[in-house]
Amino acid sequence: MSDSEYALLARLEAKDGKEAEVQEFLESALPMAEDEPDTTTWFALRMGESTFGIFDTFPDEDGRQAHLDGEIAAALLEQADDLLAEDPQIEEVDVLAATHA
Repeated sequence: MSDSEYALLARLEAKDGKEAEVQEFLESALPMAEDEPDTTTWFALRMGESTFGIFDTFPDEDGRQAHLDGEIAAALLEQADDLLAEDPQIEEVDVLAATHA
């Protein structure tokens, strides 16, 4: 299909008062995502006052698993108790259609 068929969708709920820190964490993770050879696209999202997300795509299952085992996931889990109100909700999803301008 494409080089972005495999994806992850993560939803993060910041603890009260930790919203700015979650945003800063996500913004600081961009260089780590850029360094991953099998991460095709990576988006940090803000979906509400305290709700954040990450959407990223990969060419294959190995790339997706490498990301789950990688630096960003490790850093997020290390800071989760301090920053997040609940465990991250991470879903493996498949991209059905996409366009790149």
